[in-house]
Amino acid sequence: MIGFTKLLCGTATISSVMRQRHGMSEMQAGLLQFSSDRSPVVVWNITSQCNLKCRHCYIEATEAARDNEMTTAEGKAFIDDLAAAKVPVLMFSGGEPLVRPDIFELAAYAVEKGLRIVLSTNGTLIDDFTAQLIKEAGFQYVGVSIDGCEKIHDEFRGEQGAFKAAIAGIRAAKAAGNRTGVRFTLNNINKSDLPAVMDIIEQEKVDRFCMYHLVYAGRGSDMKNLDLSTEEKREICQFLIDKTLDFNRRGVDIEILTTDNHADGLYLLDYIKQTNPERVDEVRQLLALHGGCSAGDRMADVDYLGNVHPCQFWSDLTLGNVRERKFSEIWNDLEANDGILARLRSKPEQLNSQCGQCSQNELCGGCRIRAAVDGDIWGDDPACFWQDPAKEAK
Repeated sequence: MIGFTKLLCGTATISSVMRQRHGMSEMQAGLLQFSSDRSPVVVWNITSQCNLKCRHCYIEATEAARDNEMTTAEGKAFIDDLAAAKVPVLMFSGGEPLVRPDIFELAAYAVEKGLRIVLSTNGTLIDDFTAQLIKEAGFQYVGVSIDGCEKIHDEFRGEQGAFKAAIAGIRAAKAAGNRTGVRFTLNNINKSDLPAVMDIIEQEKVDRFCMYHLVYAGRGSDMKNLDLSTEEKREICQFLIDKTLDFNRRGVDIEILTTDNHADGLYLLDYIKQTNPERVDEVRQLLALHGGCSAGDRMADVDYLGNVHPCQFWSDLTLGNVRERKFSEIWNDLEANDGILARLRSKPEQLNSQCGQCSQNELCGGCRIRAAVDGDIWGDDPACFWQDPAKEAK
């Protein structure tokens, strides 16, 4: 994730990160992106079932749950291992996680074991009663997907009324005291709705806005042609910079982040060079601590069958299965699967083509899944929009 608010407004500093890294206090959730601890954030797709039919779903969820999903007992054993491995965050995702009957039992168990848990949901199933259950289970954050204004959102979600239900879900979640945010997956169909969506999140007083760049995975693989052009990505990045600074000036307490394209961080660094050069070194250090693409390093995914993947979008690369071997053992085995995890954790040394030659690849590294679509996981990220001054000077 690229924390626009933290990096632009100085709410994350090297000194604050270093104090927590050296044990002065537990690392706050908001600073985990800068942690030196290599334990991964784990996304758990607890079910393949969903009440919607989203056209960009990365696991191609269905109306009915698929056979052989992990049981409650298997889920608790998995949670025991994650707690022992001290993973910083466990994200309950799906499909739609709220359709699974034992979600609150599993969530409460995870909290009992000392895990921070967050919920990734389409929001349509959150009423006042469910919102209270979410709060009581111990979820620290509820992320609701909003992919445009009403017309565009409903088209993307494959269900008329999905937008109104999601907004109602956000309101219920907030009313119950849950920290709540909006996730927006950017593409050519909904790009023009982004300013209006930002107005909506301000009106609803959500805590966080996270913009996802399109990853060509699952149903989203059919949307590659809907990705934005290089110039459009730059315009969107500048829009988010301006909106972040606008919120900060007006005292609007909404955090802005982006994910799945670390060129955002390079663009942001260039902006800071021009506008606030005394902060360049600190922001560069913070981006270096984050380390670019987290797949196979600080990010992991476990699907509803127990298969382990480098991240939630990389379902065609399976590292093992938690029913057969503990997650922690799979994640720490750097020789299995032709050493793919070792290579993902040393990305700058593996990259070739333009990503390999880029002067800032230690801060970014591109998206390896998008690169794989073009046949080489160590090749160029086709969605990169950053202009390398070192390259242009040659």
